[in-house]
Amino acid sequence: MKLLLAVLAFAVSGCAAVSHTETAPPVPAPSRGAYYKDDGPGDNPPANLASIPDAVPRAEPLHRFANRPYEALGRQYVPMTSPAPFRQSGVASWYGRRFNGQPTSSGEKYDMYAMSAAHPTLPIPSYARVTNAANGRSVVVRINDRGPFHADRIIDLSYAAAYRLGYADAGSARVEVEAVLPGAAPVAVTGVTPVAAAAPAEQARVESASGIYLQLGAFSSREAAESFRARLYGQLAWLSDAMQVVAGGNLYRLHLGPYRTPEAARSISDRIQSELSLRPVIVSR
Repeated sequence: MKLLLAVLAFAVSGCAAVSHTETAPPVPAPSRGAYYKDDGPGDNPPANLASIPDAVPRAEPLHRFANRPYEALGRQYVPMTSPAPFRQSGVASWYGRRFNGQPTSSGEKYDMYAMSAAHPTLPIPSYARVTNAANGRSVVVRINDRGPFHADRIIDLSYAAAYRLGYADAGSARVEVEAVLPGAAPVAVTGVTPVAAAAPAEQARVESASGIYLQLGAFSSREAAESFRARLYGQLAWLSDAMQVVAGGNLYRLHLGPYRTPEAARSISDRIQSELSLRPVIVSR
């Protein structure tokens, strides 16, 4: 397992997370070649590396042993024991040929060209969307391994996933990690810049819970809304409420919430406005 190999060989990277919403402290910009000195890309990568599809979330039974509390490099980790909302910001690394073909914590063989990842505490198996904060690119990976265990890292992606996110050469990048629950329909983010500011409050035609929300923007494409969503999560590290892209008419609106009262929503709106040049609009749906 990568867990055992990492402990015995002092693997590259990792920062554990046991709460369901975390933000890593600022770290220096990653340098080129930040992966472990005897790791790296394979000699004969597949020709379609840039078009390897995202992992497709599906309901799977959790592994009998891979989700038990464990210790690595003198630190205790307590994995989540069921899929649940989870969001985390920090630095991602990747692992490649050094572990390729070796058993992961799930017992499956690691494939550096599959869309997979190692995480200290997310359930095995489970799925997560990982977004590169620098360019807005996003991938969905399947969590089937434990790690990383370096103090500055939160997730280890496969080489293919890191390549898709654009940081394979650099070795690491600041990312947003969000659990994808079975039944969700993840949409790839392509780094498109938002094209419209916050729209007036209006009823959105969506299949989701009713309540009071903050509308953060309205966009002509879902990709633009997802890109802005990833950017806000990076800029508002304290924000723990869920952001949702909802479709209505010809627009995709970014909603934050729900909130119990307009006063609660207004308090968050005021804080966002004080930090960003953005005034959220309170809407009901």
